[in-house]
Amino acid sequence: QVQLVESGGGLVQTGDSLRLSCAASGRTLSSYHMGWFRQAPGKEREFVAVISWNGGTTRYADSVKGRFTISRDNAKNTVYLQMNTLKPEDTAIYYCAATTRAYGVGTRQSLFGSWGQGTQVTVSS
Repeated sequence: QVQLVESGGGLVQTGDSLRLSCAASGRTLSSYHMGWFRQAPGKEREFVAVISWNGGTTRYADSVKGRFTISRDNAKNTVYLQMNTLKPEDTAIYYCAATTRAYGVGTRQSLFGSWGQGTQVTVSS
């Protein structure tokens, strides 16, 4: 099973940018489609973005489309989430997750079997 560690979170102001990283170990990242999810205080965890194993397919939640970009570098075993034009409603713990290539490039959390511990992103107004 792959182990995932997120980094790059922090406290920023409205309109700022952040890039989150998710480093994988234990298995090669190219075996997995990768996703980012987030959980805001008092809310359920929700889908943010997903990328196929080779980077050829990406999908985004409507709330982040045009502002966030998911990418990956399989040689570095790392997935990224570039977040631009951040808003206070983007404040959440951000998690990366892995799903095997046997599944499609889906957005349901139940598809993802491996999760990181999360990184906090706080956007002040």
